[in-house]
Amino acid sequence: MNLKENYFNLISKLKHLESIPLLLMRLILIIGFFGPAKMKLSNIESIIKWFESMHMPLPALNAYLATATESLGVILLILGLGTRIIAIPLIITMIVAIITVHLGHAFEAGNNGFEIPLYYIIMLFTLIVYGSGKFSIDHLVNNK
Repeated sequence: MNLKENYFNLISKLKHLESIPLLLMRLILIIGFFGPAKMKLSNIESIIKWFESMHMPLPALNAYLATATESLGVILLILGLGTRIIAIPLIITMIVAIITVHLGHAFEAGNNGFEIPLYYIIMLFTLIVYGSGKFSIDHLVNNK
């Protein structure tokens, strides 16, 4: 067997594992969004005041939208239900977070930079493109 055949055999075998990285991405995103969602749910008034202090337009509406998006996102990502749909408002939430909070701190996460939100955007975009994988309700629904 030549190198080219070995490569394509390996690719063929790896294809069977493609749902594992999608599941791992969902799990990382769940962990990443759970804390902020919980914090917002436990004290929405302080989030509204924080948004006001950043001169965000419609701070109360934006606080409730961010809270709802992150909370619903955690639930839907756990289930792997509507993954492609919920990824869109989660990406928008991350873009707003980058613009309003992280951009002024450069890239590095340790400096409160936009590194982590950018990684989340990349993972969410991957889920939009590839879906939630075999370990999801989306897969069960689409394969009936």
